[in-house]
Amino acid sequence: MPQPGTTRKRTRNPEAKRAAILDAARATFAELGYERATIREIAKRAGVANGLVMLHFSNKENLFIAAAAPQQIVQNVAGDLEGLPRRVASTFIRQMEAGELAESFTALLRSSTSDRTVAREMQRAMREQSVTAYRQVSPDDDAEAKVEMIVAVLNGVALGRYVLADGLLATMSPEEVIDRTTELLRTVVLG
Repeated sequence: MPQPGTTRKRTRNPEAKRAAILDAARATFAELGYERATIREIAKRAGVANGLVMLHFSNKENLFIAAAAPQQIVQNVAGDLEGLPRRVASTFIRQMEAGELAESFTALLRSSTSDRTVAREMQRAMREQSVTAYRQVSPDDDAEAKVEMIVAVLNGVALGRYVLADGLLATMSPEEVIDRTTELLRTVVLG
């Protein structure tokens, strides 16, 4: 407790608050879907004021896109083109297994049924990030088409293994899923 006559100094850590907002947003969007999630609920879960959420993200759509975009996959693209399929498959599957992307993917699926505009915006933002990252590895003229196919493969694996969770794909070991996904991505990337 501060002594009389002294003021308590506030600790400011914008990156920690931004991270708390994103964590709260992921959980809220996954639980409620885009349409039912509110800035007020996200701010409450993050332990911040509504205005701080708006200061960082401007609106709910921008917050959703920031919260659901799989940044680590884009960050792990760097390296040689030959190893790209394994890096992408391994990062994606390990994050899904750890639950790091599961909430984002669930939120995206829920939002696509209730608000296609937001789902399209998120896909567009993820595609742009991915194409930019891919071009750092390869100056390929066909980068956009290859990224679209990579995203389609990863979405299919996520839907089958983690959302529907039925069939052989759901029972494979994570290493086998990584190996098989790598082979599919190798065809897309190096085809």
